Amino acid sequence: MKLGEVGGIIAVANKEVALPMMQVGTIPVIQRIVITYQQVGIFPIVVVTGPEEDEIKRQLSPYGVIFLKNPNEDQPELIESVRIGLSYLRGKCDKVAYTPVNVPMFSPATLAELIRNEADIVVPSWQGRGGHPVILSDRMIPQTLAYQGANGLRGALAACNPPRCWVPVEDRGVITNVRNEAELLEQLEEHNSAILHPVLHMKLEQESAFFSARLKLLLYLLADTNNMRISCAYSGIAHSKAWDMINRMEQHLGYSVVERQRGGRSGGSTRLTAQGQAFLEAYHDFEQTVHRFTQEEFRKRFISTKII
Repeated sequence: MKLGEVGGIIAVANKEVALPMMQVGTIPVIQRIVITYQQVGIFPIVVVTGPEEDEIKRQLSPYGVIFLKNPNEDQPELIESVRIGLSYLRGKCDKVAYTPVNVPMFSPATLAELIRNEADIVVPSWQGRGGHPVILSDRMIPQTLAYQGANGLRGALAACNPPRCWVPVEDRGVITNVRNEAELLEQLEEHNSAILHPVLHMKLEQESAFFSARLKLLLYLLADTNNMRISCAYSGIAHSKAWDMINRMEQHLGYSVVERQRGGRSGGSTRLTAQGQAFLEAYHDFEQTVHRFTQEEFRKRFISTKII
């Protein structure tokens, strides 16, 4: 199912010393990346987890992201985690943005600039040094997945045709690694200014809320997998909690959002009804419209006037 124009991958499991819960300022580095991704409208966001999966889920579940676990937790190559994310997002988005969790300080403006570039492979560079996030068009995913060379992600990108498009940027955050704590602290104030944004916790409610970002993600996953167990694992939502959320939504809407098929050789399935599918697509379009309007109004009334 295709909903987003640009999906995102955050590779937590990689051979570098990944510190997803390391705090820079008052929030973990992985949360900084999620905020940056969401600020430019990226959906869905896939977090490829490693040993700290439980803590990452606890921290990020309210943000409506997808959790995929790299089974090789013993310092896997970055390309392994990227392949897991790309395999999931293949065919679901026009483009994919990906970054290791160890590079958290690039700005939303830089990310937006890279996404606007029409090249198939876009890599930012700061003073001649390549960095992240990298933007990959959907049609380049098969080549990246097929690479079997020894040079990891760098080799996969170099082997792709057409070649990489290097985009010089003024954002040092594209190369700033969490291992350089001094640079992180130097960039903290600037990065906090860059991620300053209005936060809309969108929900639908009558006497109480019955639809939120977490339920949107769950429905999206059900549309994709037709499997409640897998959808719960990917979204970090307990199975019983997921059914409570869906049942409450159906009571408020007055129609079935999912259809349950029990038993059989396939073990049963859970899929969206036609009305559930239409609701999800309409809500996503509505949410994207509100997001764009809010960002434009915020820039016009606060940023351009230098009130903030």
